[in-house]
Amino acid sequence: MRSNANKNIIYSIILLMLVAIVYLYRQNQEKPVEKIVEIKTGKVTLAGNTMGTSYRIVYLDNQERDFKNEIDSILVLFNQSLSTYIPDSELSVFNKSDSLVFELPYFLPVLEASKLIYEKTSGAFDPTVGPLVNLWGFGPEGPHLKDSINISNLLPLVGFNNVEFNGEMVKKLKSGIYLDFSAVAKGYGVDVISDFLISKGIENLLVEIGGELFAKGVNENGELWKIGVNRPEDLGRADELYSIIALDNKGMATSGNYRNYYEAGGIKISHTIDPFTGKPVRHGLLSATVLAADCMTADAIATALMVMGTESAIALQDKEKDFEIFLIYNDDAGEMQSFASEGLKPFLSFPHE
Repeated sequence: MRSNANKNIIYSIILLMLVAIVYLYRQNQEKPVEKIVEIKTGKVTLAGNTMGTSYRIVYLDNQERDFKNEIDSILVLFNQSLSTYIPDSELSVFNKSDSLVFELPYFLPVLEASKLIYEKTSGAFDPTVGPLVNLWGFGPEGPHLKDSINISNLLPLVGFNNVEFNGEMVKKLKSGIYLDFSAVAKGYGVDVISDFLISKGIENLLVEIGGELFAKGVNENGELWKIGVNRPEDLGRADELYSIIALDNKGMATSGNYRNYYEAGGIKISHTIDPFTGKPVRHGLLSATVLAADCMTADAIATALMVMGTESAIALQDKEKDFEIFLIYNDDAGEMQSFASEGLKPFLSFPHE
């Protein structure tokens, strides 16, 4: 009996050791990107995960300082303020109540920027459209059509003018308002991290979160940072480039419908929801790339242009002139075309030229 008991103890110990080994192996396999820090003769590259996507940061620093821990800590606080996926984030708390007193420094700036761009785009950019995005199947429940009655019930809750705020708090002027900053948060996060690096004396940098970017200065070759714009085809390769843009101390964001969609009844349903009709947009604009002084502005305007369509997007840029655009669209014959604003043309090239 004693012999069997000893054997059982030994087997139990071996089993526990195997479980521990498998656990550690999986931990190392599942999150490799979170540990990337690469330093080569004054060039530092950092990578990690945030906001349900990934980030990549490159900067030149003679001291070869590694700011990854500080950046990750900033992003944790950032998400604690603006994430809709964290139940006790400031944004989630506000959506469940009627008002919120700010505790973290991120909610107020994104409200201020959202108000400016909401007004600039005559409501095409609207952070209160989130419930309609979910209704059309681009939320946790997955892709499926909803009926027009539900859309009609939600439309009165869309309108950023129903949100009021000052330097201390934000409140709803209409019960049921729901804010979602997913169309601007990545861009704002890029700006927050860029400002942090600049405060540390970094003069040459490229910060990217989920495809939204900000560049300052030059790369290790003394050239402007160059960014590719993907060819907007739903079946195209993710790395197939349509054009290349050199960023001269600008934020850049691209919005498009060519990959984030589903089909129902033979109709393609895009994830861009028109806040005026409550329905997915249907026009020829495939992707909108915007360059602006900061990435948060570029991110929000790119979203608005996808709501507006090609002609209205061109008209808005021509009127405002404080941002540049590169549009890829289908013409009336279904052929792919592009448009670049005058201020962008000197920084634009095409890979096959």
